[in-house]
Amino acid sequence: MVHQYVNNGYHIVLDVNSGCVHVVDETAYRVIPVVEDALAQKIEGIEEITAYTADKLEKEDDGAVDALQLREAVEEILELRDARMLYTEDAYEKYIGEFKDRQTVVKALCLHIAHDCNLACKYCFAEEGEYHGRRAFMSFEVGKKALDFLVANSGSRVNLEVDFFGGEPLMNWQVVKELVAYGRSLEETNNKKFRFTLTTNGMLLDDEVLDFANKEMANIVLSIDGRKEIHDLMRPRRGGQGSYDEVVPKYKKVAKSRNQMNYYVRGTFTRNNLDFTQDVKHLADEGFEQISVEPVVADETQDYALREEDIPVIAAEYDKLALEYIRRKKEGKGFNFFHFMIDLEGGPCVAKRLSGCGSGTEYLAVTPWGDFYPCHQFVGQEEFIMGNVDEGIVRTDIRDTFKECNVYAKDKCKGCFAKFYCSGGCAANAYHFGGSINGSYDLGCELQRKRVECAIMIKAALADEEEERKV
Repeated sequence: MVHQYVNNGYHIVLDVNSGCVHVVDETAYRVIPVVEDALAQKIEGIEEITAYTADKLEKEDDGAVDALQLREAVEEILELRDARMLYTEDAYEKYIGEFKDRQTVVKALCLHIAHDCNLACKYCFAEEGEYHGRRAFMSFEVGKKALDFLVANSGSRVNLEVDFFGGEPLMNWQVVKELVAYGRSLEETNNKKFRFTLTTNGMLLDDEVLDFANKEMANIVLSIDGRKEIHDLMRPRRGGQGSYDEVVPKYKKVAKSRNQMNYYVRGTFTRNNLDFTQDVKHLADEGFEQISVEPVVADETQDYALREEDIPVIAAEYDKLALEYIRRKKEGKGFNFFHFMIDLEGGPCVAKRLSGCGSGTEYLAVTPWGDFYPCHQFVGQEEFIMGNVDEGIVRTDIRDTFKECNVYAKDKCKGCFAKFYCSGGCAANAYHFGGSINGSYDLGCELQRKRVECAIMIKAALADEEEERKV
């Protein structure tokens, strides 16, 4: 499978199955799909393929290609084919049976340390922290059992991940500290290493929290939507007052204290700010270097929800953001943007490429009272309760269903060029918008494809900059 597109003047060709990216001239760009068609028709030999390509291109609106340029392009394309860098066959699908039958271990937990929140964010899928249920705090005893479960079910895996989540986890801060201490006590005797992370709205963030987090938390996620007027509109306090002025100074302190690493400010854009590039620029101008601003996922009945007709506007905005991203990188004022961070050389392992986050198998969410769910976005939907910290996983059928979830189980993924970058997307979004974890969230898919295209173009542009410096 080959995907071709033009962005920012670059003619980009992605060989989907190998992951190879080629930045080519206009002639090669035109020739590549025609050569692929010739090969599909079992036409072989440089002379035969060149003649077939010349004839076909002459009939196109763009007209003929210079004979010498055409032959050179065909030769180079066939060399890439022979090197398995173009027109590559899918090497993964035939092994999908083995992949589905693999033994899985639990390696990450999302601890819902608090089903309560001191903000009233309008787009919150957790319903102000309640998750379709009652307000509650996780006790140390429940959290302790969750960590014991993780250790017992992690097999030989050494590195384990635990995210303190909410609601707002700082509302139950004492238990967070106690659970970190307990986790550390398990490490040496069990040959484990915990990587703790904290997701917070910042309202209760203070020096004591920051000192502890800087010692114990591998990453801190700081919620902020960008410009003050946008943030305060969507992330007010329960009384309706804004929260921007309260959290921004604290967030700056976090970023500085962690040397601009191992944190990120995480925002959500809605229909209220389709010009979200301005929010990313605002966060960068405020000194944040690790930034994520992501599209809201909401039912279209909500006035802030993204709609299909917004896709062209959002796509153009990603293009605008990509150019700004490149400009700032070249000027030495760069920042990282989560959705533009793509590894073209190594990338995720095969399991990640095929199945994504591992929800329901390797990754589980734990409620304050100890129920297991496939992930935080399923919490509150009782049909997805998989078990609890006392009994373990009792609904193995749910686990097995999620184990079957991969890019080859999703009809719309099979022909998508981005499938090995998004790994099939979010199972929760697919379920909520498509009725099945093997369905799709079509709007999200469109935006994901655009972000992948922008991310690859950015790599091309920055590589050009590097080459120019060498000269």
